[in-house]
Order: sequence, then C-alpha cells, then structure tokens
Amino acid sequence: MPESNYAASEEQVSDFVTRPDAPDPEAYIDPDDANDDADSAFGGSVGSDEYTASLTSSVLDYKYENGRRYHAYHAGEYIIPNDELEQERMDLHHHIHRLVLSGALFRAPIKSDPNRVLDIGTGTGIWAIDFADEFPSAVVIGTDLSPIQPSWVPPNCIFEIDDCESDWPDEWARQPFDFIHARSLAGSIRDHSRLLSQAFDNLAPGGWMEMQDFEVWIHTDDDTIQKAKWIRQWQEQLEEASIKFGKRMNVASEYKGWMIKAGFEDVTDDIYKCPLSPWPRDPKMKELGRTEQVAMLDSVESYTLALFTRVLGWSNAETQVLIAGVRKEILDLSIHIYGKIHFAYGRKPLSAA
Repeated sequence: MPESNYAASEEQVSDFVTRPDAPDPEAYIDPDDANDDADSAFGGSVGSDEYTASLTSSVLDYKYENGRRYHAYHAGEYIIPNDELEQERMDLHHHIHRLVLSGALFRAPIKSDPNRVLDIGTGTGIWAIDFADEFPSAVVIGTDLSPIQPSWVPPNCIFEIDDCESDWPDEWARQPFDFIHARSLAGSIRDHSRLLSQAFDNLAPGGWMEMQDFEVWIHTDDDTIQKAKWIRQWQEQLEEASIKFGKRMNVASEYKGWMIKAGFEDVTDDIYKCPLSPWPRDPKMKELGRTEQVAMLDSVESYTLALFTRVLGWSNAETQVLIAGVRKEILDLSIHIYGKIHFAYGRKPLSAA
C-alpha cells in the first residue's frame, strides 16, 4: 500500500482531534487581473482480499447508457456513473477536499483513538483507506452501491456493497460507531430524515457524524455569473431534474438543520469557498481553482447525463450541447465562479441510549 501523502497532525495525539478555525464563508476572493487566455485553457484530461458482500450478477452486471457505465445493484437509484473516468474524478474530488482542509479528512472533533468508523457512499474507498491508515486503532467500514473499491487495503479497512437508504444491519446497532462520515451524497438520498435517524441510532453515545458536500449551485461575488448563460441554465435545470427524480441535489445547506432535528447536539456547519477555476489572485486559491477546474470539466457530464435524459427527456445530443457550453464557461477566467463546501457535523448526546 503506498504511503499516504498526508501525515496525521501532531494535534491528533491528544485525547481529541483538534482543528484550525473555519474560514469566513463570506470573505471576498480577489480575482487575478493578470489572467489571460493562456491560463484559461485546460490542456490535459484527468486521467480484506474479499468483499464482505457476495458479488453476484446483480452487483456486477453493470448498466451502460450514453457511453457511460452505471451501477447494477439497486439499479437507477444513483445517477452518477461508476466507470474508470468517474473513479478518477472521485479520487481528484477527495484530493480537493484535503486541499481545502489543509490535509485533514474531516472537521469533527472526534477522539484520537476511534474504534469503529463508517463511511457511507465510500465510492472508490479512498477516504476510508486514508482514515484507516491515519487511525490504525479504528475498524473502518466503507459502503457503496458499486463494487469499485480496491482489494489491496489496510487490514483495518473493510468494504461492503450496501444501500444506505435500506435498513441498516442489526449488528451495527450492537457494535455502534464512534464516527460516521458521509461525503457527496447530494442527489442520492430520498429521505434524509430516515438516513440521519439510522445514523443516530447506530452511533455510540458521544459519537460524531459528519456530512461533507458541495452546494450544487455556482456563485460569484461580482455578478460575473451573468456572463455564464450556459451555467445558469444548467444548474437551474439540474435542480429541477433532481427534484423530479426525488433526490434533490442542492441540499448541503440543509444538513445542519436536519441533523439538529434528528437529535444531534453541538451541530456545526463549516463552509468553505472553493474557486472552480484558477481566477483568484491568491496563489493557494489559484492552485485550488486549477485543480477544481479539472474536476468540474468531468463533473458536468457525470451529474447531467442520466438526469437530463431519463428525467427531463432530453436526447444525448441535446445534453452534450449544454455540457459543451458549460465547460466553455468554466474555462473562462473572466467569470469568477466558486462553490461552497459544507462540513456539517454533530454529536450524539452522551445521555442518548
């Protein structure tokens, strides 16, 4: 197993993991006036030995649609592809989250020696693997609809094929978790209250849950979004399609309220701005934007194809025209676009059974 690129901070040797203060989510990002055409164009492309679940044909018989591959287990419930291109995007997305958090994997002040950790919607398993490497005391279970995780993993990391919206296994309640992590679930959950209720019930008293997600909405502080007609059309119709599908995408700002309603205490929502292209003046923000631009160029198709063709009734050709327009505007550094990443976390009360 390759060594992790991120070492655990020295603060993690204490009883509880501590973190730097969250940034001001309203802070203005200065654009770089020196941006030119050479900067705007992206010249490349992002390119346990056994699973605990039985990989039957219902899991491995993937569905192919519009040139992309989708999961077979509970087919149609998740609208993002699971092919190699998407797996590369997921891993880059993980890297971006770590850049945003200065190398950290989470914001919750969990104890430094967790015993059991659950990663919901683990995707390629990269977060679970990194967590297992950094916290060898923990048994880390990653669940997903797609069996796309590697077989060469730390001995304390396990992957299971499961649908987090189904009933959770009884044994989890008997052996509750110290930390439950969920990232990028926006657009994949029908009933958030049920999901959070099951998470609450399967946490040990004093255990933490954290939900990490981008708002599926693009912002500018200087109104340059008005130049992005394709982006504005895309995000409005993406929201419309996801609501019709029954799994709304733009829900990240709701997580804090939903967690409070589910019974969590000390709930916090840390919000980070993330430029979607390298337009900022600040060197660190520019590098973050350069990386996020690569991810966005792939994300547009991943998030759009199934919803627009299945739900809105668009043809693949019509959808590709819209995708091309959005990508062109993502490459335009005169449009100062950014996203907001929410890190919402709360604790199960010590008094809760």
